[in-house]
Amino acid sequence: MSADSRRHEIATRRVIYEVATDGVTVTRNVPYELGRKDGLALDIYFPARTPREPAAPALLFVTGYPDDGLRRVMGCVAKDMESYVSWARLAAANGIAAITYQNRTPEDVHALLRYVQDHAGAFGIDARRIGVWSCSGNVPTALSILMTEPSALACAVLCYGFMLDLDGAHDVADGARAFWFANLCEGRTVEDLPPDLPLFIARAGRDETPGLNASLDAFISHALAVNRPVTMVNHHTGQHAFDLSDESEISRAIVRQILAFLRVHLGVDHDPQSHAPRTRLPD
Repeated sequence: MSADSRRHEIATRRVIYEVATDGVTVTRNVPYELGRKDGLALDIYFPARTPREPAAPALLFVTGYPDDGLRRVMGCVAKDMESYVSWARLAAANGIAAITYQNRTPEDVHALLRYVQDHAGAFGIDARRIGVWSCSGNVPTALSILMTEPSALACAVLCYGFMLDLDGAHDVADGARAFWFANLCEGRTVEDLPPDLPLFIARAGRDETPGLNASLDAFISHALAVNRPVTMVNHHTGQHAFDLSDESEISRAIVRQILAFLRVHLGVDHDPQSHAPRTRLPD
């Protein structure tokens, strides 16, 4: 029996937008939880670079489900799902070192971030330029690390995700109980986020996940009311996970917008026709 045949169909879906990734190199299963024989590991997807280029920015793909649960449901851990593999390769092809990882609980992302910061030089990563990508029920965990590590992160991409329960709502809490994701931002508000952190939020207009768009719409309203740096795109015909299932030019355009946002806020000069992205240090 092949590995793919043991996986849930969702775990085999790849991003619908592709570019050449021949220059991307992958280092797998790097231990990041030191001092334990059964420690956790990360994968790093490196962009093609020359020895004289400055350190690359990095993108953490943040997950909000424990891997043991995902393995039982999906047949693999998060970092081995094709969605994360293909997104990570896409980021690396755009000049950004992409990091996926194992966890025991969603809170392990804090140990991951500390490890990446402490070993950034050895990895060829610029610790001043680290971003976050997250989606769906993983987003509350991403928001929590943005709130608790306000000076460590440069930007975040949040795709069709549960956000915060605001104005007495309980959509995220209900979703966490229904779909078993971690709700690490219970009781928090938009004001708990760093005020100058750029956010890209992708909304799926036809998302049928109960309560998801209600939480997302309330978040956008509150973020704009306090003038936060939010870029929002609404795929008005898009369904949940449209980046993996909707083979349309609109979906591909939104993926390109996400990559452009990351290049701007992580300081990457990149010619889409070139296989050699060029990084630049922030001013």
